[in-house]
Amino acid sequence: MSRRVVRQSKFRHVFGQAAKADQAYEDIRVSKVTWDSSFCAVNPKFLAIIVEAGGGGAFIVLPLAKTGRVDKNYPLVTGHTAPVLDIDWCPHNDNVIASASDDTTIMVWQIPDYTPMRNITEPILTLEGHSKRVGILSWHPTARNVLLSAGGDNVIIIWNVGTGEVLLSLDDIHPDVIHSVCWNSNGRLLATTCKDKTLRIIDPRKGQVVAERFAAHEGMRPMRAIFTRQGHIFTTGFTRMSQRELGLWDPNNFEEPVALQEMDTSNGVLLPFYDPDSSIVYLCGKGDSSIRYFEITEEPPFVHYLNTFSSKEPQRGMGFMPKRGLDVSKCEIARFYKLHERKCEPIIMTVPRKSDLFQDDLYPDTPGPEPALEADEWLSGQDAEPVLISLRDGYMPPKHRELRVTKRNILDVRPPPGPRRSQSASDAPLSQHTLETLLEEIKALREQVQAQEQRITSLENMLCELVDGTD
Repeated sequence: MSRRVVRQSKFRHVFGQAAKADQAYEDIRVSKVTWDSSFCAVNPKFLAIIVEAGGGGAFIVLPLAKTGRVDKNYPLVTGHTAPVLDIDWCPHNDNVIASASDDTTIMVWQIPDYTPMRNITEPILTLEGHSKRVGILSWHPTARNVLLSAGGDNVIIIWNVGTGEVLLSLDDIHPDVIHSVCWNSNGRLLATTCKDKTLRIIDPRKGQVVAERFAAHEGMRPMRAIFTRQGHIFTTGFTRMSQRELGLWDPNNFEEPVALQEMDTSNGVLLPFYDPDSSIVYLCGKGDSSIRYFEITEEPPFVHYLNTFSSKEPQRGMGFMPKRGLDVSKCEIARFYKLHERKCEPIIMTVPRKSDLFQDDLYPDTPGPEPALEADEWLSGQDAEPVLISLRDGYMPPKHRELRVTKRNILDVRPPPGPRRSQSASDAPLSQHTLETLLEEIKALREQVQAQEQRITSLENMLCELVDGTD
C-alpha cells in the first residue's frame, strides 16, 4: 500500500477565531451602497468603516482600543456630497486616510490622535480630476505621498498628495469600467482588471501595457488581481457557468495559467487579501460567511488550500491589518475586521505554537512606516524596495505626524520632473490649515477640560450631601 505523503508547511494548521464579544465594535450603521470594495480600512492605530449617512457620504474612524458599543453621536468624517465608495490608510502615516466618492472627488484627511468633539468636515486636500464616480484608491507602497485613484470614467490618476498635483494620468488604456488595481511590492508596475475581461500589467510611468491576458476568467462578473511575492499574478473571477474560480499567472507567459481552480457557485465577488511574508492569500466573498485561505508556493499545484474559517453571519465587508499591527506574542499571522450589518468583529488567524519566544520563521522583517522614496524620485524613474522593520520587540505606532501639503507656485512656469503635469487641486495653503487645526485642537481640549471641571463640581456636591447626611 502506498502511503499518502502530507505536504510539509508551517502554515498547515493556521486557524481562525472570532474575538470575544467585548472586543467587537457594536452599533455601527455599515454602508448599504452597492459597490464591490471592502468598506473597511485598518492600521495599527485606527479602524475606519464606511457608514450610512444622510445627505452625503461619511465614514467613522475609531481608535483600535475603543471597542464595545459606539455612541450614536460619535463624530464622523463627513465632507463628500455623495456616498463614499472606498477608503485607504496611508502606509507611511497612520494618521492620514484617503476617501473616494460617488461625487467624483478624492479627499485626504488628517485624523487626530485625540477623539474629536464634532464631525471632521475639512479635508487637508481635495483632489479633483475624475469626471465620474471614484471607486478605487491605493497608496504607493514605497514612495511618500503618492496616491492612485481609478474612476468610472475608465481613467487611472496618480497624484502627489504632498503638492495636490496630478503626476500621471492613464486615460487611454481601459475601454471600460476598471474593477481592481494593485501595485507590485516596489510600486514599479500595476495589475488591473476591467469589465472588458482583460487582465493587464501596466508600467504607469511609461503609460504602457507590458503584458495582458484576455479572459483570464471567462465569466462576465468582476475579476480581481493582486501581485504575489514571487512576481506572479493571483486572480479571482468566474467561469462561464458562473462558478467562482481562482487563478495564478506568470506575467512573462500569459498563455497558460500556472494554476486554475474552480471553487463554488456563489455569486459574491471574492476579495483577495495577500500576506507576502507568509505567501498566504485569504479569500473573503461579500455576502459569504467564511474566509478561505491558501498558501502559494513554488511546488505544484502552486496554490495549496489550507483551511476555511466559517461563521454564521454573512460579511458586508472586510478590513485587513498590516503585519506591523499584529500581536507577535500570540503567533497571530493575520487579523481581519469583519463588517456585519450593525457591527465590526475582529477575526484572528493564529499559528499554534507551544513556545512563548519570538518566532523568527513566522515574522521575517516586514514593511515599516518609513517611505523608501520621495514622489519626484519615483516619478523620475527610481525604484526602491520597502524599508523593512523587525517585529521582534513588537511595534509601537509613532505619535501624530502631520501631512504637509505644499502648493506649487502657480506663477512658477518651470515644469516639474517627470512625464506629465496637470493643474493642482483646489485647497487652502499649509499655514492656514495648520493654524485651523491647532485652533480646533485647543478648542476641543478646552471643551474637554470644561466638561471634566463640571464633573468634578458635581462629584464634590454629591460628597458634601453625603457628609451632611451622615452629620
